[in-house]
Amino acid sequence: MPTILVIDDNLAVSTALEVLFSLHDIDALHAESPEAGLAMLQEHAVDLVIQDMNFTADTTSGQEGEALFSALRAQRPDLPVILLTAWTHLESAVGLIKAGAADYVAKPWDDRKLLATVNTLLELSEARNELDRRRSRERRSRDELLQKYDLRNLVFEDPASERVIALACQVARSDLPVLITGPNGAGKEKIAEIIQANSSVRQGPFVTLNCGALPSELIEAELFGADAGAYTGANKAREGKFEAADGGTLFLDEIGNLPLTGQMKLLRVLETGRFERLGSNRERKVSVRVISATNADLGAMIREGTFREDLYYRLNAIELALPPLAERPGDILPLAERFRPDDKPLGESARAALLRHAWPGNVRELRNVIQRAGLLSTGSRIEAADLNLPKPPPVKTVHVEEPERADIEAAIARAGGVIAQAAAELGMSRQALYRRMERFGIKAT
Repeated sequence: MPTILVIDDNLAVSTALEVLFSLHDIDALHAESPEAGLAMLQEHAVDLVIQDMNFTADTTSGQEGEALFSALRAQRPDLPVILLTAWTHLESAVGLIKAGAADYVAKPWDDRKLLATVNTLLELSEARNELDRRRSRERRSRDELLQKYDLRNLVFEDPASERVIALACQVARSDLPVLITGPNGAGKEKIAEIIQANSSVRQGPFVTLNCGALPSELIEAELFGADAGAYTGANKAREGKFEAADGGTLFLDEIGNLPLTGQMKLLRVLETGRFERLGSNRERKVSVRVISATNADLGAMIREGTFREDLYYRLNAIELALPPLAERPGDILPLAERFRPDDKPLGESARAALLRHAWPGNVRELRNVIQRAGLLSTGSRIEAADLNLPKPPPVKTVHVEEPERADIEAAIARAGGVIAQAAAELGMSRQALYRRMERFGIKAT
């Protein structure tokens, strides 16, 4: 049951409000002075405050109420406060709303209007509290991951990233192959490092091979090694990545670029742990945990005949799908803070621009943008202009006619005098509606 704190020196007012709210399943507390109200706020879980503006007899200035409102905001900045008073000058109401008051209700109040306002504010407050609770749960979950696992100094805050990381840590102890999917630059190698760091072979080597960075005729030699004379230019024997990774982890990036002959040999290694160097008939045996990654659609490649289906299922014992940075917006600013120079904080304009950008190049693009901006910025902060990001496409706007006096009066009437509801119908904020009411001389009912 929600709880409202009524701070009013008039016992008749507080009693009437307590009865009204109790009939609608709302608990009400009462304090007769600002001091008592502030003390009660520390002792009870309060969802909303209704406060008077004057507490001393024959006082109508509202200064006591303003002081109380400031103290409430200092103690609970997010707590919605309704100002209750017979002082009904619209100009003063607008000023108090600008100061952060949730709404302004005149004495004598209309029960239906007051209840509508209270219920709306309680719903908004509950939504905000739920968001705070969710963020708190996410922080605790991140802290638990950081305490339990070696995350290789990875920076993340978005829940989408946390889900992938938690699953990576969960499967790290297994010897099963892992396939990491996601776009280029999203951080797939970092996820592979986390798997290695929390695996049973974490003391072994971590060897990487980008299958897309080598000509197809050299990939097999890189993977399996070659004896002297195995191919033109092979003047001496060399070990491959599998031998180098023996007792540890081999990370194969861009696995979709592996040619079919290499795919067949890779499948055999995964199944038996055995292989031969190019140009050699001697079989070698290794124990290697294989983690692969790709930005390609391996399913489509299988249908096209360019990727072996049996290898796909062997590599894909566990799949980790890493979303693009645009789908992990909570990571953008923490990563930008990590990449920026220590002496160049991010200005507000830069932070806003970073959140607006689509990041087609993902984390790699973000790192390059921030590092370049830190180098070229001439000010004390990195601002939006220093980022040199492309301007977002113009947003198509629909012209909305300015509401006339009749429109405003009709909206207020339909809302039963609830300004917040009327403002929402007109597509504007309460403050904007109050300003138009003042312009047209419309009194709050």
